[in-house]
Amino acid sequence: MAHRIVDTPAQLEQLFNLMRGLKLPITVEWVQGRDRTTEQNSLQWLWASEVAMQTGDRSAEDVQDDWRIQHGVPILREDNKTFRETYDRCLKPLPYEMKKAALRELQIKVTSAMKVRQMVRYMDAVQQECAEMGLRLTDPDPELAKYQQRYREKDH
Repeated sequence: MAHRIVDTPAQLEQLFNLMRGLKLPITVEWVQGRDRTTEQNSLQWLWASEVAMQTGDRSAEDVQDDWRIQHGVPILREDNKTFRETYDRCLKPLPYEMKKAALRELQIKVTSAMKVRQMVRYMDAVQQECAEMGLRLTDPDPELAKYQQRYREKDH
């Protein structure tokens, strides 16, 4: 399905012009927000690697799986009724390790399904957890930090 991210009034006008030229009928869907960024994704994996190295008791993938369940699932459950209902029916009753296995083996999207604002909340929760455990994480690139701060400010 064709899609386009619209950030500015000029881009919105371009989209309208494109749609005016389409043969009808058409079906239009939209989602508020934008998908998480590549930079956010890269940083979360760097953090998982750093935690794995500092703790020495699990792999970066295991760290990431724990974060997805502990921080990502609650965010998606809060924001997405379909995710909440499906997760609660199929995965919530399972023991913790089985939830981790199900998320990984079935490739259930958690962070990859997040929008930027959700990913900011997720990364903030991960950063806070690691700070409380005395773990050191790489600071985000200054541009990414500014970008994420703009999304935090929109929430308040």
